[in-house]
Amino acid sequence: MTTGLWELVLRGLWTTLQLLFFSALLAGTVSFAVGVARTHRLWIVRFLAGFYTEVFRGTSALVMIFWVFFVLPPAFGWQLVPMWAGTLALGLTYGAYGSEIVRGALNAVDPAQREGGIALSFTPWQRLRLILLPQAVPEMIPSFCNLLVELLKGTSLVSIMGMGDLAFSGNLVRLALQESAEIYTYLLIGYFLIAFALTRLMRGLEKRLKRGIGKDPLDGAGARAVKRAATAGVGSARTGTSGVGAARTGATAAGAARTGASGVGTAEGGAA
Repeated sequence: MTTGLWELVLRGLWTTLQLLFFSALLAGTVSFAVGVARTHRLWIVRFLAGFYTEVFRGTSALVMIFWVFFVLPPAFGWQLVPMWAGTLALGLTYGAYGSEIVRGALNAVDPAQREGGIALSFTPWQRLRLILLPQAVPEMIPSFCNLLVELLKGTSLVSIMGMGDLAFSGNLVRLALQESAEIYTYLLIGYFLIAFALTRLMRGLEKRLKRGIGKDPLDGAGARAVKRAATAGVGSARTGTSGVGAARTGATAAGAARTGASGVGTAEGGAA
């Protein structure tokens, strides 16, 4: 490819990264707001949050982008630029999926932790901020990592609005060069490298958060070593228990022998 075509692809890559950042920021905010609302004590709050989740989770992201970009502006008399239309559609759609991650992680916290906060006279906000979220957030990271990768792949949908993202730029280069295999291979590699970088970043964040609450995640070798140590401890405990049983059996036999000896001594005394 020529220098001008490479510049076009790089501008598309930068647009994709911007869209990913803004839509992920919106989706994360919506996820925590709606996810926490799903666990609220008032039923009306839970109902509204559940209604939002079901609506945006049950609709197509592609149709939502069309609706935000083509239907919403005439209804309110204003027009969104493609960047903000894509951010709004993708952020609200993937935020609905993220809210279920937050709700599930909060409900997975040990109920005794909530009861401890109540016993300490914490307000609901204090219990959420000081007890529940510090334990729930590290458990959300793997699921949010998958959702972030899905959001990255979903950014290619904005090309239908004529937005110059990576997919749109790659298609322009394909039309200019008439080379489909080479261009689409470059696109696949580009999306893969971004997704791989996001995965490594989220994995490092997970380890750091778990260290903060004393749950440093172990790798496969470490987990196997811990399992072997625990198994060896159980075996040693069982061996020790067998030894105690044998000692008890020996003590019982010794007692029986002593009883027999006393009986013999009594019999000899009677004979005398």
